[in-house]
Amino acid sequence: MSRKRIVVAVTGASGAVYAGRLLRALLVGGHEVHLVLSKYGRYLLAEELGFAPGKESVREFLARLYGEETAAGELHEYGAGDLAATIASGSVPLDGMAVVPCSVKTLSSVARGAANSLIERAADVSLKERRPLVLVVRETPLNLIQLRNMVAVAEAGAIMLPAMPAFYQKPKTLDDLGDFVAGRVCNMLGVEHRLFPAWEGP
Repeated sequence: MSRKRIVVAVTGASGAVYAGRLLRALLVGGHEVHLVLSKYGRYLLAEELGFAPGKESVREFLARLYGEETAAGELHEYGAGDLAATIASGSVPLDGMAVVPCSVKTLSSVARGAANSLIERAADVSLKERRPLVLVVRETPLNLIQLRNMVAVAEAGAIMLPAMPAFYQKPKTLDDLGDFVAGRVCNMLGVEHRLFPAWEGP
């Protein structure tokens, strides 16, 4: 399995399980992860997965939640306001980016080409450098403005991957549902995984 360099951004839409399972899969797989948490993305991990920002690092949190196997990968974390970070430059070779979950506010910013935060700038860089950009929007129902923003980012080259887990794999836990979405993100990023079985027909 080839080692990938992936940017993962976590924003404030509900659905921390999708972010957690994607981070687990990438790190257990030995990949290099460049992580950016928005203010409310950090809050989301605390509220939905039990992250304790004042007491542990993200690395320690993931090890506590998913086991020491996550140490196989490399994790770099950046502040959302750090526009001087390496991932803000197109000259840095990366293999793709996923925003998971992606709030409709972040979707709107990417659609407008805004680069007011590192998440928005890294997404903009992914588009201009023709790298995979996967947006896992977690919102329902969707209004016309949000739908038009989805079309705009898709036309610009992004991959819209709404958080819609399937059930043919007979999930038994929330983690199973999270793994399905994480696995679909991995597929779009060219990352090998064994998060769910491929459909083999009846």
